[in-house]
Amino acid sequence: MRKLKLQVQMTVDGFIAGPNGEMDWVSMNWDDQLKNYVGDLTTPVDCIVLGRKLAEGFIPYWAANPEQDGADIFNGSHKVVFTKTLEKSDWENTVLAKGDIVEEITKLKEQDGGDIIAYGGAHFVSALIKNGLIDEYHLFFNPAAIGEGLPIFKELNSKKDLTLVKSNAFDCGIVVMHYESKK
Repeated sequence: MRKLKLQVQMTVDGFIAGPNGEMDWVSMNWDDQLKNYVGDLTTPVDCIVLGRKLAEGFIPYWAANPEQDGADIFNGSHKVVFTKTLEKSDWENTVLAKGDIVEEITKLKEQDGGDIIAYGGAHFVSALIKNGLIDEYHLFFNPAAIGEGLPIFKELNSKKDLTLVKSNAFDCGIVVMHYESKK
């Protein structure tokens, strides 16, 4: 069965965006070691799942910037956008998922292929976490605290046990915590 990995930027106080979706706290001065980490994380990935809000900015950005590190993986991978409002996708290699998130993700995991990676936004990622769908968490803690914002663990109904696989501190100030879900 395919694994669903989460890669998300976070503040040290646990938010993935400011109260209005602000991302001005994200460290962009990634060092080579962090770029290599992301490369290793995404190499086995052939499917990306996203929420509609993030997809509307994320997919066009990568399509318009094919020279950026990682653009080839993002642009070349099959993408599934979870939405209740979009009727069709104009994006290359992209389909819309309008059904139940548990059923849709389970179907994707059961298909042949490489790993699946999830990117935000907060509501979408919270639903994945709440429903126990994520196998690996790759939490990129940025050297910033913002006091309030959009969390991703707020929707849990009970304790979520995780197993630390590895933590990596990078010279750019980001610390990546890699956890696996305890089933």
